[in-house]
Amino acid sequence: MKRLGVNIDHIATIRNARGEIHPDPFFAAKFVKKAGADSVTIHLREDRRHINDLDAKKICSIKNLLVNLEVSTNSKIINNALKIKPNFICIVPENRKEITTEGGLNIQKNKFKIKKIISNFKKRKIRTSLFINPSISDVKLSKELKADCIEIHTGYLANLVKFKKDYRKEFKRIRNCSILANQLKIEVHAGHGLDYKTTKILTKIHEIKEFNIGHFIIGESIFFGLKKIIKNFKKIIKNK
Repeated sequence: MKRLGVNIDHIATIRNARGEIHPDPFFAAKFVKKAGADSVTIHLREDRRHINDLDAKKICSIKNLLVNLEVSTNSKIINNALKIKPNFICIVPENRKEITTEGGLNIQKNKFKIKKIISNFKKRKIRTSLFINPSISDVKLSKELKADCIEIHTGYLANLVKFKKDYRKEFKRIRNCSILANQLKIEVHAGHGLDYKTTKILTKIHEIKEFNIGHFIIGESIFFGLKKIIKNFKKIIKNK
């Protein structure tokens, strides 16, 4: 069964815009679970631009909530994550000048560092995912590094769909990577830039087990309510 993960980083973005304690990401995490989300994603960035250490610690302490903690390869961030002990870790690239994550990891360049990080998380029985571009070589490297999952960057596909351009080549890349990963016993997730239309397109790839969506869900919830938007996405990923 396909799952929906909701990224609640932008709840913290709104809070931080005023330097207040509201809206509370901890409350949001519990709310999205009750609304039907299968998991919650938070990104503990090096500059703490949205989620902070206390947020991460509190959210990861919620009983019966699956938390996917996104982290860079920065040693201080990794050490914090090991102390927090989330259910899942997703290692992502990070550039402080970027507005949002701009692509997948450069696994080849950082493979020895990533391998050590994965090993440390595995010792603590924390499942580890790598955020990758839809590249066959990156899927193979993910297997070599013993990642449990991959999350395929879908931003380029989402932009092609959004601007009504031909997306078939990019869709094929994502599908081929998903099929190979499944054959290699790596669980496949998809995320970045996903909206209703792009998510519906990607449900055709049966190997994708989880969709992680944040910006669109939080944005639409301003107008229509968080519970309704989550329900809409659950229907899409279940092909109802």
